[in-house]
Amino acid sequence: MEITTEMIKQLRAATSAPMLDCRKALQEANGDYQKAVDWLREKGMATAAKRADRDASNGVVEIYSHGGGRVGVMVEVNCETDFVARSEKFRALAHEIALQIAASSPKYIKAEEIPAAELEHEAEIARARGKEEGKPENVMSKIVEGRVEKYKDEVCLLRQSYIRDESLTIEKLILQNIAAIGESVIVRRFQRWELGESTTQE
Repeated sequence: MEITTEMIKQLRAATSAPMLDCRKALQEANGDYQKAVDWLREKGMATAAKRADRDASNGVVEIYSHGGGRVGVMVEVNCETDFVARSEKFRALAHEIALQIAASSPKYIKAEEIPAAELEHEAEIARARGKEEGKPENVMSKIVEGRVEKYKDEVCLLRQSYIRDESLTIEKLILQNIAAIGESVIVRRFQRWELGESTTQE
């Protein structure tokens, strides 16, 4: 199918991608507009993932208070330059991450931070629950693995479903922003306090 200038312009207007990328996307998608949009989004995600390795030492400490002061969140989100750190888009992302932490109480940023003993404890609970439910032994390891992965989705910020759009994880939300901002964005650390909660770790 012939790729016209008009088609390229239309795709560029919708995605803000460079002209050459729009042409390539339409060629790859054989002129199919929706497939071309998907191709550009995937390419943006891939580029964003590469950018995530770059040094990020600027940024913002976002402080958020929820429910009339019942929940407080402090999160450090880093980017590469002071220019981006002051931008509205970056500040808005940091605020969304703080909202997510307030609403969904993650314990860790990523799965690699979960202690092995905690994962083993969750696996034991899943195994005991599987036995109680009468699950056959030959599928038990799959069930345990599935429940441990679900636990990781619940306690790791990057794996949680975004509170405003459940089709996105927080990691994907950040990758989308990296693609738009053009810089690495890293959640460095966070703390969440809730009124009246115990200060000792369970």
